[in-house]
Amino acid sequence: MKSKDNKLKVILKKRGIEMENVDRLLESDIPEAKDSTKKLMDIYYNLKVTADMEAAYWYNRSWWENDGDIIEVRRAKAVAASLSHMTPTILPYEKLVMNKTKNVRGAFPFPWVCASFFNAQAEALMNEVDAPAESEADSVSVVGAGGGNVTESYGNIISIAKKFGMRKEEIPVLVKTSKPWAGISVEELSDKYSQMTPGYDQFKRIMDSVICMFDSFAIPQGREVINYYLPLQYGFDRIIELCDEKIAEVMGEAGTDGDFGMSRGYYYAAMKEITKGLSAWCENYSKQAKYLASIETDAALKANYEKIEEVMGNIAHKKPATFWEAIQMTLCCHLGVVNEDPQSGLSIGKLGQVLQPFYEKDIEDGVMTDEEVIEILELYRIKITCIECFASAGVSGGVLSGNTFNNLSLGGQNYDGLTAVTPLEYLIIEAGMRNQTPQPTLSVLYDEKTPEDFLMKAASCTKLGLGYPAWMNNQTGMNFMLRNYGPEGMDLHDARAWCLGGCLESAPGCFLPLEYNGKTTMIPGGASPTCGTGVHFVAMPKVLELVLTNGLDKRTGIQVYPPHNKKIDSYETMLEQWKGYMELTTEVVNRCNNIQMDLWRKYNMPAVNSLLKPDCFTKGKHIGTMGARYNACINFESCGTITLVNSLSSIKKNVFDDRKFTIEEMSDAMVNNFGFKTAYETNVYSPDFRESTENSPKYEEIFAACVNAPKYGNADKHADEIFKAYHYFIHEMTHKYLSYYGKPLYLCQISVSTHGPQGFVTLATADGRLAGTTYSDGSVSAAAGTDKNGIYAIFESATVYDHSMHQNSQMNLKLHPSAVKGISGTRKLLDVVRAYMRKGGFHVQFNVVDSRTLRDAQVTPEKYRDLMVRVAGFTQYWCEIGKPIQDEVIYRTEYDEA
Repeated sequence: MKSKDNKLKVILKKRGIEMENVDRLLESDIPEAKDSTKKLMDIYYNLKVTADMEAAYWYNRSWWENDGDIIEVRRAKAVAASLSHMTPTILPYEKLVMNKTKNVRGAFPFPWVCASFFNAQAEALMNEVDAPAESEADSVSVVGAGGGNVTESYGNIISIAKKFGMRKEEIPVLVKTSKPWAGISVEELSDKYSQMTPGYDQFKRIMDSVICMFDSFAIPQGREVINYYLPLQYGFDRIIELCDEKIAEVMGEAGTDGDFGMSRGYYYAAMKEITKGLSAWCENYSKQAKYLASIETDAALKANYEKIEEVMGNIAHKKPATFWEAIQMTLCCHLGVVNEDPQSGLSIGKLGQVLQPFYEKDIEDGVMTDEEVIEILELYRIKITCIECFASAGVSGGVLSGNTFNNLSLGGQNYDGLTAVTPLEYLIIEAGMRNQTPQPTLSVLYDEKTPEDFLMKAASCTKLGLGYPAWMNNQTGMNFMLRNYGPEGMDLHDARAWCLGGCLESAPGCFLPLEYNGKTTMIPGGASPTCGTGVHFVAMPKVLELVLTNGLDKRTGIQVYPPHNKKIDSYETMLEQWKGYMELTTEVVNRCNNIQMDLWRKYNMPAVNSLLKPDCFTKGKHIGTMGARYNACINFESCGTITLVNSLSSIKKNVFDDRKFTIEEMSDAMVNNFGFKTAYETNVYSPDFRESTENSPKYEEIFAACVNAPKYGNADKHADEIFKAYHYFIHEMTHKYLSYYGKPLYLCQISVSTHGPQGFVTLATADGRLAGTTYSDGSVSAAAGTDKNGIYAIFESATVYDHSMHQNSQMNLKLHPSAVKGISGTRKLLDVVRAYMRKGGFHVQFNVVDSRTLRDAQVTPEKYRDLMVRVAGFTQYWCEIGKPIQDEVIYRTEYDEA
């Protein structure tokens, strides 16, 4: 065996792969985080999520001062004002600076997006009471009570959306800032015009029943990949000059485009304003650092402040000259985009490939060492972890679980089709191992050309139990890009630039030529608007429930769908009615969503993002007018796939194939929760917890049949054929509907945290799941406790369809730490990943944790402030996750062998 290993090392060495690097990777070898990182993380752990009105005040002030100006310019001036007037906060030991607000874990409301809640609750807020729930989705969403979340008011702090704390003295500013937007915010205008659609009443019933989780305007940007090319290539001063040149060229000229040609001049005027705002924002930090240096007595801290002054002063005007300046520039642009809209999922992209030229030069010139670069990367992780999204409880808790999904992708292929792995990407993983924070989450784009030692490095990080990196199939992602964006001109080169936008949304990209250090490097970046604002999180098991109840929601008494009044005498009849309700849902929600997003792009068009995204600057068109290169990026998001499939499997087997029970008997058992107490009564959301009532014996036989029916994830043909048929139906169905860009929708399969609240509103299901408990997680994960034949059987079931049909798929697995112990365990973990990728699976992620630890952390969360788990496409602190999702993660099948 040893000779075979030696022979393998020789072969791999000839291919440039040093296995000695792999063999040296031991769990005990991970160095501690740098002292600066430790100090700043100690501060982070003690901070609360704080909302303040500074940015909103300056946005509001500028907006109304410029009333009557061209809308694009007015918007850019308002965003620029909010950035350039922000108080620059710099903490001791920071090397990278800038935050979303003046507070480290800061956020602010956007009344121009959504004002009705603040106006309706003005009296309650002014009277210093907790703000009540905004919607049904809010009321059934549970926010984790630990960590930095402010779930209740206390002292001088008012809780908003069960997460954000706002000081009492800020509340009058919030109320005053919101009043001018009454009736004209994106939310209220959307509702006004949505009422003109023929399906509006149906839309409201769907939303009120939480069949659809939330409106797109709530987080209109994100789930996309940012592009840092322009500021890295030119710097802000040169971009302003380019705007002036473009204005001189096109202002007053329509060219050959009678619709948008004249708007090009206004676009460049707006881009000049926002670039000036970004430059001033950086300059403010340089001035603040200079002041702090002037009063600092500690020599090391003084020198650090002076360095920050230099870096921020340089990037305020010039293009970056060093790695430190380049990563600070990317952070500035990233925060600029997340500050122009409430958003989550603005992904970083392939940062290790974008910044490789700067890193390479600094190492060659002796400007920095690898350890100094790692320190910067550790501190970068803190900055990204501090990004918060101000949204309702239904969004921040029920969907996001407090995370904002700033995904950083690694690997894949470069412009020439070779491995894209860079030396800097090794250090990015190393920084993630040393400073273990939820953000940025890491995603490896697995490719057969990826170096073995890099894969092992990534696997050694995954096995630490951090939830990252997750693993994506690069070839499947490229195939989806060519399939979906081919009609817009996607070629093989651009397909190679794809990566993750948000937690798991495949997003298109492109390569652009960066000129630096006498070389031209093709660097990747995002090339589309949001890839995640469409029909949001449809609770598919709930729709099936309503087929069996003739459209009536037994939980609320709402007649959600028109009664079908059909006798369900065959599996086909039931399935066709489910498809009909699904199509009705998509039709009415999509139309209202299109109105929401159309009004958003007309009044709140992206400013910073429209500067950065190719080909906006080339065309002179902002993102809302399809300035980006690719626009077929709006999706239909599903929830509860495997709960649905297993329910269909059970009904088909027990009712129509074996005729053990009638459909009426099955429905009665589900409505009565099989004779058990509901999760609403027990406050336990795991499917394995069952507390009997006096009715349990009545439903004992039917419950046993449901539990024992064929389940997905066991390589069982009966269940897998249903799973396969579902995918071909949903692919065809989603493509029938067009987005506000006039492009077909596609399927996005991420549950995020919606399987908690949507499971909460769903009665018992035919697979044996009880009322109120969470749905199955992900989209191709086996329902917890139902996979009996091991990991590879799940892989067989998951790959019965072509994963490149859809934007993504999601596979969550939980391993006991003993299963991946030592170097042999690392190899086993990589073997599992490789096996799934080679079968065509798109995504797999791991929780490497002992369930006993999670149970103890639920009881004594104060002992586990830094414990992180993988939920569904993202990692989050355990104490900041709501109990329904905690219960679901605990109950996931735990494998003790990889």
